[in-house]
Amino acid sequence: MRGGLVAVVGGSIAGCAFASAAARGGADGVVVLERTRGRLADRGVGLCVHDDRAAELRAAGVLPPGIAAHPLARRSWVAADGTPSGRVFWEQPFPFHSYHWGLLWRGLREAVPDTVDFRQGAAVTALTLPPAGGQGRPEVREAGGSGTAYDLVVGADGYRSTVRAALCPDSRPHYAGYVCWRGNFDARLLAGPGEGPWPSDTVATVCFPGGSCVVYRIPGPDGPRVNWVLYAVPPPGSGLRLDDPTSFPPGRLTEALSGALAGLLERRFPPYWARVLSLTPARDTLVQPIYDLETARVAGDGLLLAGDAASVVRPHNTSGAAKALQDAGAFEAAWRAAGTWAELQARYDAARGPAGRELVALARRLGRAQVERTPAWTDLTAADTAAWWRHQLGGAAGIGGGTLRT
Repeated sequence: MRGGLVAVVGGSIAGCAFASAAARGGADGVVVLERTRGRLADRGVGLCVHDDRAAELRAAGVLPPGIAAHPLARRSWVAADGTPSGRVFWEQPFPFHSYHWGLLWRGLREAVPDTVDFRQGAAVTALTLPPAGGQGRPEVREAGGSGTAYDLVVGADGYRSTVRAALCPDSRPHYAGYVCWRGNFDARLLAGPGEGPWPSDTVATVCFPGGSCVVYRIPGPDGPRVNWVLYAVPPPGSGLRLDDPTSFPPGRLTEALSGALAGLLERRFPPYWARVLSLTPARDTLVQPIYDLETARVAGDGLLLAGDAASVVRPHNTSGAAKALQDAGAFEAAWRAAGTWAELQARYDAARGPAGRELVALARRLGRAQVERTPAWTDLTAADTAAWWRHQLGGAAGIGGGTLRT
């Protein structure tokens, strides 16, 4: 199928990947509508992509070559036991590469063809669907402008997706009952804590009653950085609005949230790991409530959902970026195989709807096991933990997302 006019609402990772896919597929015109005016590459948050998923994504043409990534090989599970570094009670293979969000986005943005009209500061204020069962195309209205009709509107606009609200009005993010504190800092500061850094290819998972924290290295614009994500229930009076996706951006934590983090590090963490996290400047520490969301469909009525707009998966599954890029790969495959817009949407929905729902279910199980209903970590043996892990997977091959199905 060739031709047509496509609007991609949102210019983040999913938006860039979908814009490139539509251009390669042969659209007559592709417009990206990104509401922010500034650069998106300043988010110093780390993420990981499974090596097998990365290979599939490169083969599909949706993960450009040359983007900085840090190799990881193993994951060590640690619990406090009165020693400076804690007890490693289990190790497992971890065949992933870590990325800096901003550098990954920059690589995807640079790969977007020049034929794509990438508009920053273009906020979508309304989306009108054609009459049910009738002819017509969805119409997108930008702030201060008139409406424009498109053959397909891709919602790559995240948690609060305007496009999802039109396609699946009853699907909304649900608060999981806990938050994550996130931070990152210059890896050269690791010389200070005392015992010395852990191996650079290792992800540390520090476990405590009611939560856990993952710590790993990522590439950065000015050299390697340490990235960490700590999951726990927030204190009363934290100031978070939990009925709607929100967060406290870097440098704007409330005293309650800052104090809760300090208390967790002091009471629950081995001293070495408490000192590692304390190296994070306040300007690079943020808090995000954890949500999940699934939709009954991810395409229809001239609309198509991508990335977090289609499904919100708790981060424990380490699949967010890979899932967004897999969505783009499946979209391009559906485009090339379809003869009509309706067939394209049906093919995409069949490929990515079930995949998103499976990821949501797995991440819920992982969240319950690692935060909501944590085991007695200090009592676990390696064999106990391996069995516990298999139970959480529930038949899934592992974390990081499944094989790309098109």
